[in-house]
Amino acid sequence: MISVRLDKELEKELEEIAKLTKRPKSFFIKEALREYLQDIKDVLEAKKRANDPHRELITLDELKRELDV
Repeated sequence: MISVRLDKELEKELEEIAKLTKRPKSFFIKEALREYLQDIKDVLEAKKRANDPHRELITLDELKRELDV
């Protein structure tokens, strides 16, 4: 179990959304955290791939030809 303190404005927004949607506040906190963590993983993976000395790059023209656009 984790306890988090929110500033008053953020807590007010969360409460409003929870009331409007009839969902618990914890639902939105979990969803937001899940999405944020996935974004962080995506950024880390992109950095890892960008720094891979064995990556194969193609030009934009090559990509367009490959996709036939």
